[in-house]
Order: sequence, then C-alpha cells, then structure tokens
Amino acid sequence: MKKKKETSAKEKALFGDKLKNPSNILPQKLTMGSKIKFRCHPGVRCFTACCGGIKIVLTPYDILKLTKRLEMPAHEFLHKFTEPTYLENTDMPGVQLKLREEDNKCPFVTPEGCTVYSDRPTACRYYPVGMADFHEGGSKDANGEEITSEEEKFFFIVKEDHCKGFEEDKEWTIEEWRADQGVDVRDEMNKEWLRLVMRRKSFGNQASLSDQAKRMFFMASTDLESFRRFIFESSFLDTYEVDEETIEKIKHDDVELMHFSFIYLAATLFGAQVMKIKEEKIKAKVKQMKERQDESFQNAVKEYSDIKKEREENNE
Repeated sequence: MKKKKETSAKEKALFGDKLKNPSNILPQKLTMGSKIKFRCHPGVRCFTACCGGIKIVLTPYDILKLTKRLEMPAHEFLHKFTEPTYLENTDMPGVQLKLREEDNKCPFVTPEGCTVYSDRPTACRYYPVGMADFHEGGSKDANGEEITSEEEKFFFIVKEDHCKGFEEDKEWTIEEWRADQGVDVRDEMNKEWLRLVMRRKSFGNQASLSDQAKRMFFMASTDLESFRRFIFESSFLDTYEVDEETIEKIKHDDVELMHFSFIYLAATLFGAQVMKIKEEKIKAKVKQMKERQDESFQNAVKEYSDIKKEREENNE
C-alpha cells in the first residue's frame, strides 16, 4: 500500500494538476502496445516549430554521432554548438545545444527541416512520446543485480497547442513509434550513462562530487578522444587490470570506448566493483600508507619527547 502511495505521489509530480499542466503532459499512462495518432513531416503547418525555445541535453552517444556527422573534434563541437548545464537536477556537469541568438532555435534546423536528422539527438527522437522510469535509486537484489519493475516504467504524451502532428491520420503503437524514430537503439546506447545520472540523483544533496570527479565525468561524457588519451597516455593501464581484447577494442572503436567510460565512471564515482586495481598497485599503496603512519608515529613520539624534555628543563 505504501509503494502505491509513493508511486501516486511521483505520478502527481510528473503529470501535475490536471487543470493546469505547464509541461503539456497528458495525464495518461501508456504501454508499448498503446496506440497514438501522430505524424510530423514538411507538410504539417507547424513544421520545425518544436525546434525552438527548448532545452536539448546531449548524451555521450548524441555527441559521438554529431561530431562524426560534422567531422569535427569534440572540443570544437562543444565550443561552437553547446553550453554547460547540470543533469537531472544534480551536480553532474553536462551540455545542452546552444540555440541561435537571432531566433532562439536549434543551430541545425532550417525552414526545410533538420540538417542532421539521421543523427539528431535522443531528446528530439522521443517527441511527442516521453518515458517515465521511477526506478531511479539503482536498487539491487541479493546477487547485486539491478532490480527492474515494469510497473515503475511507462510512457506518456506531450501535447502542445502549436503541434498539428496529432491531426494527422497516421496511427501506430508506442513500440512502433520508438522503433521508427530509433529511440530503442538510443536507449540501449544511453542506458548505463543514464543509470549513473539517476543513481547520483537518488543521493539528493547528501554529498557533493569533488571538482576532480566532476571534471572526469564531464571529459568521459563529452570528449572521447581526451578520455582515450587519458587511458593510453597516463598511468591508467598500469593501475587497472584491463584485458588485451578490451584494450584493442577501445583503441579504435569509439562506441566500445564510450561503454568502457561508463564502467570506469561507475567504479570511480560510486565504487561499483566492475574494475580491478592491479595487485602490485594495492601493495604499493598499502606500503605507502604504512610508511606515512610510521612517519606520523615517529613524529608524534619526537613531539612528545621534546615537550617532556622542555617541561623537565623548566622544572629544574
């Protein structure tokens, strides 16, 4: 009963007051089999109207696809087309598309449509369908596996007054829409990264990430080439156990490198037992800590002896 009440509260936060819904979310839970009537194409009167006055947060896979499409290094793409933001009301740094100053629209949209359509961001592909996943805490079972519940995941429709796509006669299921828009592929690519963000979000304000952790998260999430240099040009491979097959993959395959970055971030940010530090590094660290402890002990003994000697001299 308690779980039902908690879910209802979350649904209320999502859907809001039925009489006043500024986010234009229809208060109806949909499943993969639910049918919707919608179609967007150049003939629709509102074509590209939804491409302005919006916040499009980019995932690592979005950035990867767009930089390849534009044949542009990540650092140049980030500087030219994005601006900083925080992800899901957390202190995790990310980027969003920087809208054009002259018309407040996406930098890639024209009156004829999107110039990067086949590589458009995940958020653009979802519209007008949204997904709510209330399983944000990253709960695990006794075996350490993520607990999933279909009751905590559903879909909804965002219906804005200006959108005429709903007047079209094309009907399909949510599942068919997602497949047509390539959302299913994007969700799979973004899954582990989003899990990191949701896990961080579940912590609330209990603790903040260090500046170093934020920089690492940002680099790994936005600039894969810099992350690759970090792996191969630092002491990374001397510290962590990484098999030869994985090393060869991440040398040349950006998608493999991206997924590897999610594993690394899970380990360093949340202590997930997914990467192993080399035994000799652990021993060296223990030795270093012991040496520091011995030095501290010796300093304490010396300090005590000096104080004792000083007191004895003052009492004479």
